[in-house]
Amino acid sequence: MTQMPDDTRTILRGFTGSFTSATISLLLYRLTLSIVQTFAEKPLATDNQTAINIAAAVRTLVMGMSALATFVFGFAALGLFLLSLQTLGQKVLGGDKGSVES
Repeated sequence: MTQMPDDTRTILRGFTGSFTSATISLLLYRLTLSIVQTFAEKPLATDNQTAINIAAAVRTLVMGMSALATFVFGFAALGLFLLSLQTLGQKVLGGDKGSVES
């Protein structure tokens, strides 16, 4: 005897998760901009070519990881929002038409 989850609760969870993920994405976007601006304003104070290469690699890695996290949370927010809309649409239109019952 399995219970089907309440669609309203599932839709609400989807929209809540989307809002949370979008908020985190926005915060990470602002952090990414801050990191990029800080790196642009502070040039490296060394003449050693090896140190410059290592610093450039580390800066690139930090900016890349920050941007990656931003877009991961952004795409998760978009996906959850679209999934919630799809579930809401299916509930409004009368349920699953393509499901097979056993």
